[in-house]
Amino acid sequence: MKTFAAAIALAAASALPAAPLLAQDAAETPATPDWVETSNAYTQKAIALQASFYPIGASSAGYEQYDGLVNDMSLDRNARYVAAAKALIAEYEAALATETNPFVRQDLQILINSLEMDNEGIALNEKYMLDYAEVPQGMFYAIGQLLSDQTAEHRRAKALELLKRFTGTWPGTEPMTELAKRRYEASRGAGKMGPYRVEVAESLEKIPTFTAGIRELFEKYEIEGAEEALDAMDRQLTDYGEWTRTTVLPEARDTARLPEELYALSLKQVGIDMNPQESMRQARRGFYELRAQMEALAPQIAEKYGWEETDMASVMANLKKQTIDNDEIEEFYRNVNRELEAKIRENDIVSLPDSELQMRVASAAESAAQPAPHMRPPRLIGNTGEQGTFVLTVGNPSAGADNVYDDFNHPAASWTLSAHEARPGHEMQFAALVEQGVSLARMLYAFNSVNVEGWALYAEAEMLPHEPIEGQFIALQFRLLRAARAFLDPALNLGLMTRAEAERVLREEALFSPGMTKQELDRYEFRMPGQAGSYYYGYRKLIDLRVETELALGADFNEKAFNDFLLSQGIIPLELIAKAVREEFIPSQRSGG
Repeated sequence: MKTFAAAIALAAASALPAAPLLAQDAAETPATPDWVETSNAYTQKAIALQASFYPIGASSAGYEQYDGLVNDMSLDRNARYVAAAKALIAEYEAALATETNPFVRQDLQILINSLEMDNEGIALNEKYMLDYAEVPQGMFYAIGQLLSDQTAEHRRAKALELLKRFTGTWPGTEPMTELAKRRYEASRGAGKMGPYRVEVAESLEKIPTFTAGIRELFEKYEIEGAEEALDAMDRQLTDYGEWTRTTVLPEARDTARLPEELYALSLKQVGIDMNPQESMRQARRGFYELRAQMEALAPQIAEKYGWEETDMASVMANLKKQTIDNDEIEEFYRNVNRELEAKIRENDIVSLPDSELQMRVASAAESAAQPAPHMRPPRLIGNTGEQGTFVLTVGNPSAGADNVYDDFNHPAASWTLSAHEARPGHEMQFAALVEQGVSLARMLYAFNSVNVEGWALYAEAEMLPHEPIEGQFIALQFRLLRAARAFLDPALNLGLMTRAEAERVLREEALFSPGMTKQELDRYEFRMPGQAGSYYYGYRKLIDLRVETELALGADFNEKAFNDFLLSQGIIPLELIAKAVREEFIPSQRSGG
């Protein structure tokens, strides 16, 4: 899930990720408070700056005027971006000196912090890393943003222009593969690190999947006139694969471990502000307690099904044998989601949207890019009714026989996965963001995984008491995974644990499949170092705030009102949400308040 700011961050790292509002969009936007209009005017400057370098991110956020454009790949891009960002930071700092509205001041600081992290990331990557881009996957993501059921039909034609610009068949353009090679060569320097060897090898294997996936998208949405560009794409990506094999792979590093400065920045970017050692200690304690809870539930599940083996591992193995067929999995999950929604209404847990949940099964290319089920968020800017979509995967088509998944396609797993990705988790979080409206700074630049993933894990916990006992067992297993992430990710990146040791924890203690375990370890080591710890960290902060609020309000505490208030705050840092709970929600809920 990427907002504009997150897409920009990805663009800065890989050069290939996922302006003012359009007139028609602005006309449909409801009246907003004066402070929001003031804040948005400041934010438009950051949007225009970043979109001029990374239009793919702006397009994915919903800014249609950037549809069909590709990111700046010139050799002086970083220097020009840093200079422009510094100038805008100075402008925002000057505005802070005169601005009196506290909300506008807060948004100005959000914008300053985001731009400063951009510049820090560019500086550290230039210091330590060779500039290698996974062009095939980046092309698939970018084209898939336009060729999607979630994207308005009138925007899809721009996918042809985008493909032509990627392949250099658009007038005045060069192939993205050649631009990426040029940036790699220009980034060479003494002591610099290449990409991780395992990541490069896997990206090579996936090239045919992504080229086929792009062709399927153009065929599905009946975009005519693409054959010349698609043929050029096939040639260029094949050539890029050979160049990667002969040039990049020999220079790839054998260890996934990042320089400490880069890892520290990764933690800051996702919103983790705790010392890694203390975070690891808390997560290990949580891991022990969660494992004990699973061990206590296992005999009860065995009794329910009449199984002789009552230990945790045997019960897990038996639950996973209850496989849902691939052609039945979407309808099965739809029924589970309906039951969860009924429980939410019956128990007044949170206000549900009136719309029906959107769900579909992933394509082969989507599964290769992201093997785990996930929420594909709606367009955030100029949204005219588009909803987020719960995307179900049924395996990883690029995985070998030793990396099979059996973690999501059995009935017991459907409960907590639905609560996390659909309702009341991510789907409702982004729906609230679109429906309620917040300043652009909070919508696009305050994004942090601690808030987003913390809410989804909190949503799992809210629904756990209302699930069948086997659903509770798997809910605890996935919370166990989030606790494990919070100590395995830093342990691997700080050199305190080997990959084999971390694999043993996930396979033998948390009981996940080989495919899931490999995906997790790849995530910690090279796909998203630092991000995995945000789930458990954000969850603990939210439940602490929940208990604090319950103690403060006593009999006046209302679960539904509290959860609605959390969703209404958007995706700002949890410290700001806690401040709003203490200063606004608690006083408003007290009897006679």
